[in-house]
Amino acid sequence: MLRLARKFFVPVILVLLVASASSAEITRTLVPLEREGVKLHLECMSSGDGEPLLFVHGLTYSSHEFDVDYRDYSLAGFFAKSGYNVWLLDIAGYGQSQAVEDGFTPDSDYAAEDILAAVKVILERSGRKSLDILGWSWGTVTAGRFAADNPELVRRLVMYAPIVAGLGEVEVENPFNHNTWEHAAGDFQTNPDGSINYEIVEPEVVNAFQSNCWRYDKESSPNGGRRDLLVASSDRLIPTERIEVPVLIIAGSNDPYVSPELCREAFGTLENKDSRLEIIEGAAHAMMMEKPYYVIFRQKVLSFLRAN
Repeated sequence: MLRLARKFFVPVILVLLVASASSAEITRTLVPLEREGVKLHLECMSSGDGEPLLFVHGLTYSSHEFDVDYRDYSLAGFFAKSGYNVWLLDIAGYGQSQAVEDGFTPDSDYAAEDILAAVKVILERSGRKSLDILGWSWGTVTAGRFAADNPELVRRLVMYAPIVAGLGEVEVENPFNHNTWEHAAGDFQTNPDGSINYEIVEPEVVNAFQSNCWRYDKESSPNGGRRDLLVASSDRLIPTERIEVPVLIIAGSNDPYVSPELCREAFGTLENKDSRLEIIEGAAHAMMMEKPYYVIFRQKVLSFLRAN
């Protein structure tokens, strides 16, 4: 979500939790991972021995964004029940990963290295040579840079609500962002008076999402990524012209952070002929949780990942 030398350790299973979800039994496994002395949260949700799919979170809040526990709104749960081994990573300083002293350290390039560390562990455990990745918001910048530099490790890449270009020059002086309850609801669509539009998102979804933000991310999060994004709109943030793998660019027409025109521009720079562009009319930044759009969104993503 948009909120404005390497060491790799051999993983072992830390804890195993089993939860029943609809007709599928989802297993949650925490796998220890450490990079440059920072312990990273890496979790797998699966209902069998499926293909690996890594989710990469946004700017202020961590990987719980993908696992809203209300009815069938969990995106991670949906893909786990669809046969994938879904991996959730918290970048250094975020969520359940170890805190960092300097909030400017986990910038976009640093986060791409955290992704690399996680991918190496995931592929080792799964026995695969490559995996699928879905990045949301700032996660499209970090995952996009990772994919451009490591094409052999990526099968398909989903860029959901991509931050293609800078959002405007703003000096970021504080290394940490101050998170608030109101801020955690900032990506949901609103009415003219500023209240959340509950015809678009269910109140229980908002409550579950906000509660997770407060539980896992608490009152602050690193600002390195925010400093990367708050640059001139002429600055391109994702090296789409260097990404060799098939890419799905998917965004909503009502997203205040994402320009459909820039999405089309970015799509035009992609070399792989299996790439796709989807602009969902009426949807916004949090469409994976929006009542009229979340099913459409996940079906388009699933169709892309299962192609060929």
